[in-house]
Amino acid sequence: MDEQILNILTKQKLMDEKVLALVKDLMARGKTLEQAVVGGRYVNDVNFAKAKAEAMALPFVDLTERIIPKETLELVPQDARETFSAVPVEFDGKTLQIALLNPNDIKADEALQFLASDKGWTIKYVIAPTSQINSLLKKIKGLGTEVATALAQAKGRFEHKEEKTEELGKLEEVIRGAPVSRMISVIMRHAVEGGASDIHIEPIGDESRVRYRIDGVLRTTLVLPIYVHPALVSRVKVLANLKIDETRMPQDGRITQDVGGRKIDFRISTLPVVDNEKVVMRVLDTSASAPTLENLGYRKEHVDLIKEHIKRPFGMLLVTGPTGSGKSTTLFAVLTSLNSEGINISTLEDPVEYYVPGVNQSQIKPEIGYTFASGLRSLLRQDPNVIMVGEVRDRETAELAIHASLTGHLVFSTLHTNDVYGIVPRLIDMGVEPFLLAATLNLGIAQRLARRICTYCKAAEEIEPEVIEKLRREIKLIPTKYFAPNFTPDGPLEFKKGRGCPRCGDTGYQGRIACAEVVEFTDQMRKLSEKGFPLKEVRDEVIRQQALTLRQDALLKALDGHTTVSEVYRLSQEVQEDV
Repeated sequence: MDEQILNILTKQKLMDEKVLALVKDLMARGKTLEQAVVGGRYVNDVNFAKAKAEAMALPFVDLTERIIPKETLELVPQDARETFSAVPVEFDGKTLQIALLNPNDIKADEALQFLASDKGWTIKYVIAPTSQINSLLKKIKGLGTEVATALAQAKGRFEHKEEKTEELGKLEEVIRGAPVSRMISVIMRHAVEGGASDIHIEPIGDESRVRYRIDGVLRTTLVLPIYVHPALVSRVKVLANLKIDETRMPQDGRITQDVGGRKIDFRISTLPVVDNEKVVMRVLDTSASAPTLENLGYRKEHVDLIKEHIKRPFGMLLVTGPTGSGKSTTLFAVLTSLNSEGINISTLEDPVEYYVPGVNQSQIKPEIGYTFASGLRSLLRQDPNVIMVGEVRDRETAELAIHASLTGHLVFSTLHTNDVYGIVPRLIDMGVEPFLLAATLNLGIAQRLARRICTYCKAAEEIEPEVIEKLRREIKLIPTKYFAPNFTPDGPLEFKKGRGCPRCGDTGYQGRIACAEVVEFTDQMRKLSEKGFPLKEVRDEVIRQQALTLRQDALLKALDGHTTVSEVYRLSQEVQEDV
């Protein structure tokens, strides 16, 4: 069957021989055909499903715009829908049409045929894209539905109880109860399935609000009565081995769970707020491998420059940006490209976000005195070629990183500044001597993440003429070497947006893409570093390098149809009138 599908995709010119070889290599490593083809982004899931339908001689259906009546969905019991990934699509009174994720699943066929024979129906299988089937199954059994069931069970227990009880034994009994345990489990699972990076459980007035951060934006997904909030917070504390009777001080912890066969780390932070506590859970998929710079969205010119500098035997590469801007992911993409048997790579992280075979990764533990600074001293005795320090937070860590790069090590780290121009002033402010920075800095990268336009509902965007003209003036300042072939700033400017569809949750966005400014510390930049980094001269040197600003990179990605104009403005935090 796999060979038939590959032949169909090749005949339709959706894959060439080079891609075919890459797909077969992925399958040899244990990936399924769909994981290799669709997961590798060689063919989208709609075209893959069409090829699968043709190979299996079954009808193809697109579920994107289809509205399936509730009565039809309920013809197949919930357990069967979830167990076999089966979505009832249509029923004419005699024949039940079902989109089945795996029509070759014998157990699924037996169970569904038994159900049909008992009712006097006929089953007809159809093929639909995997993402559409999964999306519909989530919609049928949404977060609210699952939690509502648990809440109904918990209502009698909590509604008339004052949580302010002082008896720890009673509190433990309450939070270990099945309804609360189930609610937290469902909230965590849905966050992972929905691609959330953070979960916020916060008290707002007489409600407990659950918000997920998806693609960098917080969305309210669930609102619960306030009486259940303390029990939810306490349940999280129990899972993270925190003190449930300590509500006056912030606490940090960790929960590790298996969700859908993936090992997920939840980094827990509790914070006392007025009359209550708030919980934030950072979601880290430790089973995920680090992406490449190209997958992150770095343009070829930037990738070539980065690869050129990481071939050097010593020096520093710093990535800057706010929390959640993908700095660590970028560093791991760089580390992965360097990883080989002949190089000793060691890291100090807080937390360890990606596990890379062959890299010595260490988790710092400030509570026992194992900090970035103390860890860095130990790493220097481990004979490393490359060192990655999660973050330069203080003078001691900065000085150790500088001295490591001076003594023949390549050092990667992150720094909290708004742009590349803030790197040198920030390190000088920490107490590092300017002449040391001039001797060690190789490359500075500032990064933000823009939301990608959903590829399934992408459409042309109409933008007001005065805004187009402002954007045109900006585009004319971009070095021509970054333009696509045959593009001219004086020609028509076309931008895209997402209309909103079930796959992207009607947001118009799906996933994120890195926008970056990459600045090389040339001899002139080193001299300017020694002079105290005068901003005007630095900007002149960056222009001479023909380096893109972060806003220009975002604007080029909008022109290429990867993101929207509104994202360009959001990332650069500039109003249109300033353009």
